[in-house]
Amino acid sequence: MQRISRFVVWICKKFNRTQIEHIVKSLLDVLYDPSSEIQPKDQFKEEHPNYRNYYVDSQAPLTEAPKTKKKRKKSKRSTTR
Repeated sequence: MQRISRFVVWICKKFNRTQIEHIVKSLLDVLYDPSSEIQPKDQFKEEHPNYRNYYVDSQAPLTEAPKTKKKRKKSKRSTTR
């Protein structure tokens, strides 16, 4: 709420009474008109920023298991002398 009160103080310092009344009327028009050009921030997007934020892999999933390389057997030589 501190940011809003600071914003109100800023508006009061920058604009006169008639300009502030016009600002308030414009803001109310935006809030009550759903087809307005200007829309307020979407609360759902604020609460869920990563909703549908994903990418689709361009490669298809594997249909067969990948072939594995044959491992060589290690010799039984002792490395310590």
